[in-house]
Amino acid sequence: MKIILAGHGMVGHKFLEELHQLQPGADVTVLCEEPRPAYDRVHLSEFFSGKSAEDLSLVQPGFFEESGFKLRLNSRVVGINRFDKTVTTQDGEVLPYDKLVMATGSSPFVPGVKGNDREFCYVYRTIEDLEAMTAGGKVSRSGVVVGGGLLGLECAKALRDMGLDTHVVEFAPRLMTVQVDDEGGRMLRTKIEALGVNVHTSRNTTEITDGMTARHRMVFADGTHLETDMIVFSAGIRARDELARQNAFAVGPRGGFVIDDQCRTSDDNIYAIGECASWRDQLFGLVAPGYDMARIVARQLAGQSDAAFGGADMSTKLKLMGVDVASIGDAQGRTVGCRSYRYTDEIKQIYKKIVVSEDGKRLLGAVLVGNADEYGTLLQMALNSITLPADPEFLILPSSDGKAKPGLGPDALPDAAQICSCNNVSKGQICAAVGDGATTIAQMKSCTKAGATCGGCVPLVTQIMKAEMAKRGMAVNNHLCEHFPYSRQEIYHLVRVGQIKSFSELLAKHGKGLGCDICKPVAASVLASCWNDFVLQGELASLQDSNDYFLGNIQKDGTYSVVPRMPGGEVTPDGLIAVGQVAKKYGLYTKVTGGARVDMFGARLEQLPLIWEELIAAGFESGHAYGKSLRTVKSCVGSTWCRYGVDDSVGLAVELENRYKGLRAPHKIKFGVSGCTRECAEAQGKDVGVIATERGWNLYVCGNGGMKPRHAELIASDLTKPQLIAMIDRFLMFYVKTADRLQRTSTWRDNMEGGLEYLKDVIINDSLGLGAELEAQMQHVVDTYQCEWKTAVTNPEVRKRFRTFVNSDKADQRIVFVQERGQIRPAREDEIAVTVDDKATA
Repeated sequence: MKIILAGHGMVGHKFLEELHQLQPGADVTVLCEEPRPAYDRVHLSEFFSGKSAEDLSLVQPGFFEESGFKLRLNSRVVGINRFDKTVTTQDGEVLPYDKLVMATGSSPFVPGVKGNDREFCYVYRTIEDLEAMTAGGKVSRSGVVVGGGLLGLECAKALRDMGLDTHVVEFAPRLMTVQVDDEGGRMLRTKIEALGVNVHTSRNTTEITDGMTARHRMVFADGTHLETDMIVFSAGIRARDELARQNAFAVGPRGGFVIDDQCRTSDDNIYAIGECASWRDQLFGLVAPGYDMARIVARQLAGQSDAAFGGADMSTKLKLMGVDVASIGDAQGRTVGCRSYRYTDEIKQIYKKIVVSEDGKRLLGAVLVGNADEYGTLLQMALNSITLPADPEFLILPSSDGKAKPGLGPDALPDAAQICSCNNVSKGQICAAVGDGATTIAQMKSCTKAGATCGGCVPLVTQIMKAEMAKRGMAVNNHLCEHFPYSRQEIYHLVRVGQIKSFSELLAKHGKGLGCDICKPVAASVLASCWNDFVLQGELASLQDSNDYFLGNIQKDGTYSVVPRMPGGEVTPDGLIAVGQVAKKYGLYTKVTGGARVDMFGARLEQLPLIWEELIAAGFESGHAYGKSLRTVKSCVGSTWCRYGVDDSVGLAVELENRYKGLRAPHKIKFGVSGCTRECAEAQGKDVGVIATERGWNLYVCGNGGMKPRHAELIASDLTKPQLIAMIDRFLMFYVKTADRLQRTSTWRDNMEGGLEYLKDVIINDSLGLGAELEAQMQHVVDTYQCEWKTAVTNPEVRKRFRTFVNSDKADQRIVFVQERGQIRPAREDEIAVTVDDKATA
């Protein structure tokens, strides 16, 4: 039987892999339109971060030689003769078939506006498209993406990474209209704009003409316009069904070859899979349904006539420009009688919604923006109709002491639960693979393909794999991610012992791939803890998150907070005046923080270096409020002023804060120093707490406030100041050395085998013989301290980053404030509209 596959994309190659397993030696000819074999379109944007076409290839070396399948590149099918059962290629060659599989995919939709074919207008679909975009970006200052869906926002990230002033133009009133609701779209827009991308919704482009200040002017139906140097169309896809229309195939209402449950077209000898197929009037733009279709056709051709396609779950989880976005099931809440629960945190910019059945027992859908930690649990609850807990709202609410967050462990899932939708892998298959010896994610991907495509299921696959390993009495590893087969503690050891100074060196010696959003920040933290180099120096800058990258905390409206260090909460009158003058000059909101210092809000990106310079001139330094590092050392006035004080708490607090102010750690660190047991500084609620007594200083560790407060524990009593500092040195460096990523000292202590007694032995009794080493490592951090603000403003290359637009020094006009209680605050959406109208009237 001669089989011809028309198209060699991701879905087409999945068909070949499945057929090769089921029917080795099958006679297959692959007609590929592109100049290269199948590659990974799901991760296409990684081309801009250094991956080559070879890196993205889906074809294992030797696959075609081993299978005997014949691959022809640059061979687009231009004709089908259904009666003679032949296809004609673009070169005029006629090839016979017994069975034909159409996997021609889709083409980008380009709105039919005048000027859409101008030079420096692109589509975002193939590697050739990306190569053209890269070349265009080198001679451009600004770029617009037409389309605010999944691919559009990925494309926007690519333009931003090129250093272009980036805009997204979307016809609909919100971004990602299919996946998120109005409120989720609003939160997503806020986060995307805060990352430096300009978003224009409800914009209908009517014409593209010559620009006055850039190559193009996009004219909108409402009379406004936008000028840009390059335009990328990413406004959706259209099924490649021209051959269906030319040859009298049934075509779906939205295009595509109509197929039945066996993926057959209206011609029984011709199948269609992937984006070119229309099943029950549905087109599927995700890879997972296409893979399902590929498996069905492979099984049909291998003689398994019962194989049938039953539709697909369209849930998705992805990270767009560093922003977590997830959508499950009926995310829009269209089911009759459904109810919903919503959680919004506008400070942290997180939005979560679940949609439940009328009786509250089943999860129908969900939207997660800003944080998608619950995706795996919610997806399995929806897919497997798992009964919801009595209070389903706690599935998305943050944990608190009052209500424990319900979870869904691996044991709650049936063996038939689909864990990897891309490759149709069940929990039972993962457990069986563990029994066959697969005990790493790499091995699991190799033998089951779970997590090998989009990667969204890897956390749940890992959880199931480790649970099954534990059941079988096997050792369970705690690898950081798929790029490093080590824990954070082991990576710290490798960096320290190997004198590794960069992420590229760490990756080359001990990892693989390009890294990810898990291992890069961990490496940044570990490198800083060990060597204390400037975090925005060279390659280190690309490892930092948004706050560290701009040395300030980004706020909900895209502005930044500025927090100068005030050691121990002590500040001179001249210092207070200087802070007030800076705040007044730049129109900033001021507030005394819980850590006893002054926080200034509302600074625009381009204002940060100017503000820092003035604060530095007044004797201030960076307060590191943006970093996983020492934040503050809170103190009372102690014996200097208080009639109850027994020692100088302020003096000690100032000394401690100045000693540890440069330390980067797995999480933020807070200190408190009280001058007596009346405890006015609340030291027993801090990571490190010190309380004065008549006999010396008492040291408390591993406390914290926040959502789940934990009382610090006494680890040593009656210490002299030199003894106290030595113990704190050891404690902090032991925490940095052994904690997991993003683990507070309280959680680190709770998870520590041996508990407080073990910690006492290590820190106080030096049971591991590490005391001198830990103290020396801390002294290195102290000796190499630098004010990051000062380094940034005196380095011209670093300073260039602090501007909203790459081609202009203008301020961001979307940032709007209103007055309240004598100070500014961010304007709400309704107030922004009024402000804009007032400006227009004026």
